[in-house]
Parts: sequence; structure tokens; C-alpha cells
Amino acid sequence: MTTLALAPRLPALQAASSPAGPHSRLSRRGLSPRSALAFPQPPPLPGLHHLLRSRPLRALAACAAHILPPPRHELRIDVQHPPQSIETELDALHRRLHAPDDALSRCASLPSPFPGLVFRHREADGEHYVYVEDVANGRLAGYTVFNRLIELDRRTDRHVRAPHSKYAPAYQGRGVATAVYELALAGRGPLRGSDGAFFLVSGARQSVGAHALWQALGRRHPLRYVALRAKRMHDLGDAPPPALREHLDTRMILLGHGWSLARLQALGLLQTGGEYGAEAANGVMRRHA
Repeated sequence: MTTLALAPRLPALQAASSPAGPHSRLSRRGLSPRSALAFPQPPPLPGLHHLLRSRPLRALAACAAHILPPPRHELRIDVQHPPQSIETELDALHRRLHAPDDALSRCASLPSPFPGLVFRHREADGEHYVYVEDVANGRLAGYTVFNRLIELDRRTDRHVRAPHSKYAPAYQGRGVATAVYELALAGRGPLRGSDGAFFLVSGARQSVGAHALWQALGRRHPLRYVALRAKRMHDLGDAPPPALREHLDTRMILLGHGWSLARLQALGLLQTGGEYGAEAANGVMRRHA
């Protein structure tokens, strides 16, 4: 005959052995040792809410608001290209430049201010591509493409392009992209509009380097802000309100050789005044109300 030995049942821990609280009815037998409910919780600090709203802290915050500079609101500067992806793209383009059956191998040369760097240019469907080749090291330093803008009408399209660049980290900050932009702003060689130099329009978003480049060029060429709306450019002046600069249709323009504010207005390429300025300002006020 087999005998089964039954272990005596241990008494459960009673919640009454702990101080009374919001969890006093719960048995700690079913709680993990790491659970916050397995231990008595301290009461909230009395008066913390009043301390945070006290007059000394509010006075300190007010002083800091006057001492610290206000946040700088610029165009959308949020583009980041991983260096490795740039290098991979440039390597592929460099191979195409020297492939006999590729269209890139038929690029024309442009004047370059840098010894050892060759500027190669091609045009396709009205868009201009400038490839900067480091012939001494057998690699592509980078490129700039001057795109057409679908946001503008055909009349404006004859005179304006939107540049976008990618350069390897080793060639950034050396003035290479600046020299390429200057060629378009001067209207040299084939890099020009229908009747002279281009004026340039920034993209909807920029990298930190591209924004610094535009600011540097703006010290040598007229720079203004415009809004692209209904296929036209609307003048926003040279210092629009910070909130207005955050609009996706707000861009910067750089005026090339032969261009001026008066010429843009005379040709009907830049709209001034009208309903847009008031409507944009009202939109900003509604968003911040």
C-alpha cells in the first residue's frame, strides 16, 4: 500500500501585517519582489506643487528668459546624408564618367579655380549637372545639380534653377560648392538661363552645410525670401518674421549677375504686396493663437 505524504499548507502572508495604504488589501504573495507594489510607497512631497509655482522660481525663470538668447528660427534645416551613402553614390558616378558608352562620359569641361579638380558639365531636359572630379586622386569629389522647379510657371522657369549638392566629407568646407554656384550666378559658359545668368532658389529643406553656403553667398549677392504659391514667386523681403520662414513654401533666392529686384518686378517674375502677405501673416497668427 502506497502512502502519499501531504505537505502542510503554509499560511498566506496577510496584507494586514503592513501599514495601511492603498494596496493594503493586496496579498504580497502574488507580487514579484521587483514590483513597486511589493513595498510601501512613500507619500508625495507636500507642497511640491506650490514650490514650483513659488515667486522666487518664477522670478528666476523670467531672468533666464532675458539672459539666454531666443531660439533661432530659420528655414527647415533637417537634411542629413550619411557619409557612406555619399561615397557610394560618388563612386558609382565616377565609374560612369569614364564608361565610353555612358552619357556622363561626354561631359564638357568648365573653368575650375582649384588645381587638380576638373569641373564637368552636362545638361539634360533643362537641368544642369556639374561633376567635380579629383583627377590626381582618381575620384569624384562631388556634384551639384541645378533643377527646374515644378512649383513655378514656364516664364519663370527660363531664368531660375534650384541647386542641390552632394560632396564627400573630405571636400566639404573648402569652397568647392561655392565655386560651382558662382558659375551659375555669373552665367559663365553653358551654365546659364535663356538670356543670362540664373537666379537661384533654395529647396524646401536644407542641410546645415547648404544653409551656411547660402548665407555666405548672400554676403556677395542679393538674397531675399520669397513664397512659392500658385506658380508664382511672392516677395517676403529680406527679413520675414521667424514663423513665416517655417512655411514649406518659403524659400531664399540669390540674384545672379544682371538681376535686381527692379528687374524681377518689371518682368513680372516677382509679385509684391497683394493678398499673399496679409494672408500669410493671418495664418501665422492663427497657428500661434
